[in-house]
Amino acid sequence: MSQDALARRRAQSRPSLPRRTSAVAAIALAAAAFTALPSAAEETVPAAQLVRVSTPTWAERDLLTGLGLDLTEHGGPGFVEVVLHGAGDADVLREAGLDFTVEIPDLALAWARSNQASAAYAASVESSPLPSGRDTYRSLEDYEADLDRLARAHPGLVKPITLPHKTLEGRTVRGVEITENAAATDGKPVFLLMGLHHVREWPGGEHAVEFAFDLAQNYGQDERITRLLRSARVVVVPVVNPDGYATSYADGALLDLRESDDGGTVTILGTPGNAYKRKNCRPADGVTTSPAGACAAAKSQGGFGIGVDLNRNYGGFWGGPGASSTPADPTYRGEAPFSEPETRNVRDLVSSRQVTTLISNHTFSNLVLRPPALRSAGDTPDEPAYADLGARMAANNGYTNQKSFQLYDTTGGTEDWSYYATGGLGFTFEIGEEFHPPYNRVVDHYLGAGDFAGKGNREAYLVALESAASPALHSVIAGKAPAGATLTLEKSFATLTSPVESPTGTGQPIALQDRLATTMTVPAGGRYEWHVNPSTRPVVMERRLKTTASEPTASQTFSGVAPTPVIGHVDHEFTVTAADQALLQVDLTWPTPDDMDLEVYRKAADGTLTRVASSGNFLGEKETAVLESPEPGTYVLRVINFASASPTYEVTAAVYGAGPDQVVGGLVENWTLSCAGPDGTVHERVPVVVDRGQQAKVDLKKCATALGRR
Repeated sequence: MSQDALARRRAQSRPSLPRRTSAVAAIALAAAAFTALPSAAEETVPAAQLVRVSTPTWAERDLLTGLGLDLTEHGGPGFVEVVLHGAGDADVLREAGLDFTVEIPDLALAWARSNQASAAYAASVESSPLPSGRDTYRSLEDYEADLDRLARAHPGLVKPITLPHKTLEGRTVRGVEITENAAATDGKPVFLLMGLHHVREWPGGEHAVEFAFDLAQNYGQDERITRLLRSARVVVVPVVNPDGYATSYADGALLDLRESDDGGTVTILGTPGNAYKRKNCRPADGVTTSPAGACAAAKSQGGFGIGVDLNRNYGGFWGGPGASSTPADPTYRGEAPFSEPETRNVRDLVSSRQVTTLISNHTFSNLVLRPPALRSAGDTPDEPAYADLGARMAANNGYTNQKSFQLYDTTGGTEDWSYYATGGLGFTFEIGEEFHPPYNRVVDHYLGAGDFAGKGNREAYLVALESAASPALHSVIAGKAPAGATLTLEKSFATLTSPVESPTGTGQPIALQDRLATTMTVPAGGRYEWHVNPSTRPVVMERRLKTTASEPTASQTFSGVAPTPVIGHVDHEFTVTAADQALLQVDLTWPTPDDMDLEVYRKAADGTLTRVASSGNFLGEKETAVLESPEPGTYVLRVINFASASPTYEVTAAVYGAGPDQVVGGLVENWTLSCAGPDGTVHERVPVVVDRGQQAKVDLKKCATALGRR
């Protein structure tokens, strides 16, 4: 069955959003904290469930991401976890041929117990060991009050900032800048830490604001932090999506757990509405404002419902795999790149500062993810530096260090846009084991626990800040210029999105216009040092993509009589003998314009079969299944008659070796450095080419002469 057909089945079988009664997308709680969940027979309300979907190959992962289900960010070798919001979602997985096991049978109940555990923790401590002493999750108002408190308590070190674009409900997005002499327009490198793109992922905001407290309180007390805040600037935006978070928090704080008269455990407040909302609060494409409270009234079922997935709305590879064009889906990408005020805020923030390293906090899965998020993009030009920095951070929090696409393909994400457009290194942290766990787990992940006690994400963020400050991982422009002059470093360019996928086919890429423009003031003494990103964007740098050979090293074609429609199948065995092969491709053809399907299995020595690839295209489309890096051994090619009247078929298996690396890119770009006097008149413009790890010496003599300073 095709992905479009599965999507139609899902839409038909799932209850409409207002009717669904258990809309929670909570995740596993610490086993020691809770008793066993009730059986399905004991449930008194329809239960949302967490399931683990088997995805042993890229083909299965690609299939899963196209089904329009509520995927979590939790995955590993051979699996991705998914929230099911009713029997229709389970049917979609079954009809796609994807195996799954139930991890949590009733997420509303699990989440209610999480709330109880959080309340018990708060009652058990006078204050937590976090820098702020916080022992419960913050509301949006709490975040804003804490940012104000930091700025008031640390004048000169902490500067409040408000991002330029208001949300659809009229809220402002707020943050702080932290550095020695924060009000100065200096040339320090910038570390950006963000939280709550996805509003059900509460620990991300908590960790971001706690790091701000940590830095402010330890400046002047801790030698390492003091040194870093003298050499770098930290920007913290704990709540990127305040409309969504306000609704998630308001509903999420309410879920309760009580005992029914007969002793059975039930969720009295079984409809938490927006508690597990993922997206922002856009009611529909083209709507520019929304009344206050409208988002709270429009209940979202987990990741579904109104809104745009902000982490699919950035320009990086926008419109490609791993993002939906259907507004109700959890990964809806929006009507255009940067269509949302929240993503425009981050774009403008990054474009106006030299952000040399950034982290976007999410939950969950204990992962440190780096670009690219799209497998076909190939390794970044900076893969060695990326992998090393990721490993150093992961050594402190115990997370798995990997490329983003190893979870699953996504497009339109924060780090892919920021890295490929600016060259600043960007990461996603997937924190913890659930979307918002009992608060003591927030504490544990920030400060470290067990083998990572005293480390945790606090230490990982400090490693990232050291990376942001290190000239070896960015570039430096330095020289002489008139004291008090304003220097501007800018670059304008166009970048193509992915070919834009939609239900009607794949269209042409969109050309995005970007402009990076940052400023600094030349200090007294007339010497400046500006820490910047490389002049050439990674998207146009030379890089190598892996290819396969044009001719197979081995192939075999099997002909047969079509099996019985719907239930019938025929198996053929094919042996891969050579090691280190790049690809196994299996093609199934038949003469009639109807529907057969194809599955490929690896056969073990004991005869058991493990599916490793499959193809189930729509009516009239022939089938191709692909397995990357096939191991030597016996493979079973299964021909399935889904709905075909054909008398015969042919199935061909071919193994391909690795081809020559494909070299793409290779351009060299420059920054334009300009020098202006107090009245804003530009007296000199200079092109500057500088690579990562390099320093360019640029003396602005014409500007000095024009301003009468030598």
